[in-house]
Amino acid sequence: MNIRRAKAQDMVGINNLLLQVCLVHHKGRPDLFKYGAKKYTDEELLAIILDDMRPIFVAVDESENVLGYAFCIFQQHLNNNILTDIKTLYIDDLCVDENIRGKHIGKQLYDAVLTFAKDSGCYNVTLNVWSLNEGAMKFYEACGLKPQKIGMETIL
Repeated sequence: MNIRRAKAQDMVGINNLLLQVCLVHHKGRPDLFKYGAKKYTDEELLAIILDDMRPIFVAVDESENVLGYAFCIFQQHLNNNILTDIKTLYIDDLCVDENIRGKHIGKQLYDAVLTFAKDSGCYNVTLNVWSLNEGAMKFYEACGLKPQKIGMETIL
């Protein structure tokens, strides 16, 4: 297995995983997430792949099949009234193919993101996780992440 920056040739594999992620969210919150949808159009996905401020990392096998991905976004609040100028790498999405989970691919992707963030001068790595996704929450806790903030809602 190899972890590298995503390329246009990875779009089919990434799209398959985006559908898996949406299905997990749809099953947990069908009031919020549409069935059979994916987060990005092909045009949006290609633009993200080419954007150095939004790096995507993929885990691929020896045949270049996408096994997992990590979508990241650099964030920094320069000259903000209350926030410091720290540079953050935000993990917008991390997914491993549901058929091969449990083989530590997600941990290797996460570790590659941490190394990239350190090498890029980031202060921290952050992410959000839906409370409906207990498996992801346990995975991130096992990786050493701790809650930074909690989103709450009231359905009317």
